Amino acid sequence: MKLKLSALMALFLPLFAFADSKLDTGNTAWMMMSTALVLLMTPAGLALFYGGMSRSKNALNTFAMVMGAFMVALVVWIVAGYSIAFGTNESAMLQNVFGGFGNVMLDGIKWTDLTSVGSYPQYVFVAFQGTFAAITVAIAAGSVIGRIKYSTWLMIVVLWGLLVYAPVAHMVWGGAGALLFDAGALDFAGGTVVHMNGGLAGLVLALLVGKRAGYPKIAMKPYSILITALGAALLWFGWYGFNGGSAFGANEIAGLAVLTTTIATAVAGVTWMLLEWFVFKRPTLLGIASGIIAGLVAITPAAGFVGVGGAFVIGIVGALIAFFGVVTLKKKLGYDDSLDAFGIHFLAGLWGALATGLLALDDKGLLWDGPLKADGDRMGQFLVQLESVAVVALWTLIGTVIVYFIASAITGGARVDEETESAGLDESIHGEVVVNA
Repeated sequence: MKLKLSALMALFLPLFAFADSKLDTGNTAWMMMSTALVLLMTPAGLALFYGGMSRSKNALNTFAMVMGAFMVALVVWIVAGYSIAFGTNESAMLQNVFGGFGNVMLDGIKWTDLTSVGSYPQYVFVAFQGTFAAITVAIAAGSVIGRIKYSTWLMIVVLWGLLVYAPVAHMVWGGAGALLFDAGALDFAGGTVVHMNGGLAGLVLALLVGKRAGYPKIAMKPYSILITALGAALLWFGWYGFNGGSAFGANEIAGLAVLTTTIATAVAGVTWMLLEWFVFKRPTLLGIASGIIAGLVAITPAAGFVGVGGAFVIGIVGALIAFFGVVTLKKKLGYDDSLDAFGIHFLAGLWGALATGLLALDDKGLLWDGPLKADGDRMGQFLVQLESVAVVALWTLIGTVIVYFIASAITGGARVDEETESAGLDESIHGEVVVNA
């Protein structure tokens, strides 16, 4: 009996030890909920948002590209992405851009380990950040819908997650020794890491793959604007985990992020609606959905750093810039960004990242544990932000080109043939159609 009792105690001893730790159950619950909300954003929100804007013959392929990217990127994140992004490199020089391989397959991280900020399990932090890695590459899919091979796309997801996303995440969020973190760059929830990164990668891939057959002479109407609007609504819902969760706890900063996200998104949606009303004489549901996403993107880097006034400015200007990118810039430059990943995510993300330096509250240091410019030094912080967007853009540009050519060589070319593109990728690649005759 004594033997059985001691064996039982030994079995549950780790649980008792964990209970006696500094675990904050409120923070833990909030971070797990935030992880679930961000997860909802990709295989549901983004897939619907993109899927509805695609042509009917490519709608299922669009879903498959987004969901496939999400699944593969999460696997890559656990295998090595997390280690590269948040690990510690013994070489101080390499630590600037690369966290190393010390935590491959989460080696060295115990299930009882807590994060230094927020006192919740580090495993939850790994999962939370993994959803960011997954949605970033999925954003890029929107630029190449309708003409890229599925095998090439999945290979791009693997390579891009390791060579582009993880190093960028490390430079901005990797802690002491990381290039942009040490410079004092502010990015609350991913203006540079996620939206600039994914949006610019999309444009680069679109230019390398080439335009869709018939673009822009042939009208390529969305399959279902109603589905796109539903996707936008789900993205807005999930974004509270995206921005609110980036406070890393159930605290005042999370509350601030939730409020600023609400404000910026609403005013951006209204701004886009009014712009269409003025320019095209009618407000469209697709325009309202686009404005909502532009506002969400623009406020992301600033959500926990700005106040009510800053949220209004960021949302309004973010919608103006994204509207210009989608309606004017794309037509003037002639690139085929299928679903406007660059026009909305990169441009609005760029604006939000720069605006953070100008509009951040003076007490922003209450959350951010990296170096900061002196409070009130707006121009100094703006220059740091300018440096951060330039470094991220350059890394993304070069890295995406390299990844594209490697993936193309492995899969025998990136572009589908003319017959496949004409018939539609749903039936040609997946053997499925949206509606059976």
